Amino acid sequence: MMDRVYLDYASTTPVDPQVMQAMAPYFSGNFGNPSAIHGFGREARNEVEEARRTVADAIGSLPEEIIFTSGGTESDNTALKGVAMAHRKKGGHIITTAIEHHAVIESCCTLKKMGFEVTFLPVDGFGMVDPGAVKKAITPRTVLISVMHANNEVGTIQPVAEIGAVAREAGIPFHTDAVQTVGHIPVDVNDLNVDLLSCSAHKLYGPKGTGFLFIRKGTRLAPFVEGGRQEEGRRAGTENVPGIVGLAAALKLAAEDLAAESGREAGLRSRLVSGIIDEIPGSTLNGHPVKRLPGNANISMESAEGESLLLGLDSEGVCVSTGSACSAGSGRPSHVLEAMGIPLLLAQCSLRFSLGRWTTAAEIDAVLEILPRVVKRLRAISPLKVASLQEVA
Repeated sequence: MMDRVYLDYASTTPVDPQVMQAMAPYFSGNFGNPSAIHGFGREARNEVEEARRTVADAIGSLPEEIIFTSGGTESDNTALKGVAMAHRKKGGHIITTAIEHHAVIESCCTLKKMGFEVTFLPVDGFGMVDPGAVKKAITPRTVLISVMHANNEVGTIQPVAEIGAVAREAGIPFHTDAVQTVGHIPVDVNDLNVDLLSCSAHKLYGPKGTGFLFIRKGTRLAPFVEGGRQEEGRRAGTENVPGIVGLAAALKLAAEDLAAESGREAGLRSRLVSGIIDEIPGSTLNGHPVKRLPGNANISMESAEGESLLLGLDSEGVCVSTGSACSAGSGRPSHVLEAMGIPLLLAQCSLRFSLGRWTTAAEIDAVLEILPRVVKRLRAISPLKVASLQEVA
């Protein structure tokens, strides 16, 4: 049997061996608590601050504008709830989109229960947000705008810099979830005009359970995790030194080969998309055809149910997903595809293929050999009919 083909890098990435090597000393030998003032603590503190400088350099920020978190979800929660609560006296209106990651959407739902008003902006058929719609949604009570940099399901890259300019002109803090972009495409907080930016290490070949939140100097934010005075009082809890070191190492590695790796993945993705559309009738690419992440391909295949496709491919050694890992097993259609106006039956026939550092042309060719027969087998027994899909469309 062939080795397994992993095409779910958007869900999580393997830790790069060089990152593991960088982390190893901080599990045992250099195990000090960064808050301790003795030698062991000072050594750990020095590594945390060196990592902070590395992260800041990678995104064009100041070191003091970086706080370390447990990952993208905590960073998103901290940004939304922290800014909202800090500005509550000014107003209670938040602007976001209908296609955000669940960490943003659920945070907004919690804030709604607390009395905040939330505007969920629509997107077009490519999953793109209109900066003009953001501007129109602003009211005197708006205290925060949050629009993701690139969508985790369909890969569409949003016009974040334009939206950031709108927010800056209105004097409103602007947050972006950049979990899918940092380490994969160029990300500079000044070019993007953002005040807050979320990142997770395990999406860029670093360890799980580590991330960061960029908070532009002068941005007011109430602490989300309270306790000690770590991270200048902005995020309590003993710092995850091995994870932080690993995050910095992963960012360094990504920066060394960013353009070349992005181009390589985009070429393999195009090969995959063209092959699927050519070989499987009724296949369509979801998301923007050009303004998309280099390694993302979300494809609907009529009359072949997504989870059945996933399991069929898994039995052949190919690992993909039906969308966000955070909503896997929910049984609900993708909120992203729904917001894009894709018919329900077609949305249920979608798979996300996400490529990464170790994806090869041979693996893409293997998928193009396996997928058509899996689709053919499922269509032969599927209750979903192409005719009904066309009627819904």
